[in-house]
Amino acid sequence: MSTPYEQPAFFIPDGDRFVSTESTRGPWSRDYQHGGPPAALLTRALERVAGEGVLLTRVTFDFVRPVPIATLAVRAEMVRAGAKVRRLQATLSAADGTPLVHASAVALRTAPVLPATLGDDESAPLPPERSAPFQFEFFPDAIGYHTAMETRVARGTWGKGPMTAWMRPRVALVEGESLSPLQRLMTAVDSASGVAVVLEPAHYTFVNADLTVAIHRPPEGEWIGLDAATVAEPHGIGLTRARLWDTRGAFGVSLQSCLAEKRPA
Repeated sequence: MSTPYEQPAFFIPDGDRFVSTESTRGPWSRDYQHGGPPAALLTRALERVAGEGVLLTRVTFDFVRPVPIATLAVRAEMVRAGAKVRRLQATLSAADGTPLVHASAVALRTAPVLPATLGDDESAPLPPERSAPFQFEFFPDAIGYHTAMETRVARGTWGKGPMTAWMRPRVALVEGESLSPLQRLMTAVDSASGVAVVLEPAHYTFVNADLTVAIHRPPEGEWIGLDAATVAEPHGIGLTRARLWDTRGAFGVSLQSCLAEKRPA
């Protein structure tokens, strides 16, 4: 997994806080992050609180404010610790305590119940090794999230509606740590609205206010497949939905509520 830049991890630990790096930089401002790294950092905290023998099957992120490239704090807690269903919440905050992203999650117990996976036979996209290398070009700086991730297009054409892309991180989430399967997923899945583009980024911004991810098993391997489609209405509200894949098969879905605005002339 090579990159033309020597980039740091998305976050550097600093005591109980995390220093954001330029690898988190998003597409709409040099000062703010892409949604993927903050979502993955919150997922890291949720996984640690959830405990053993469960899977975070649904996580919803509400992006309350743009996340600055700055020092951040994360807090997670168990809301209900049931034997079969656990409910959790987490908050990503600025150094002064201002909340930036809220997350809520459902964790279900896992146990050997069924003999095999049932009910999913949708045709898979081309695998990563047969997909075309791709680079997002609408970011404001040469270095950022887009260069911290490797992307390949399996089907569709960028800027022309539905598209399927494989993504994997080139850098660690937190310096010195390996990414868990769910952390790897969350670094990529917020990109679905940037994969299935229906508006010209030079003329419009298209920012998602939230992200919901629901899965029935953890992803396997390095690559996350986003089989994404976007619709945008004349009043400026859009919706991006994605089927989530790994090289074994489909494992979940994501949904983003988006707001389109014209860029200043």
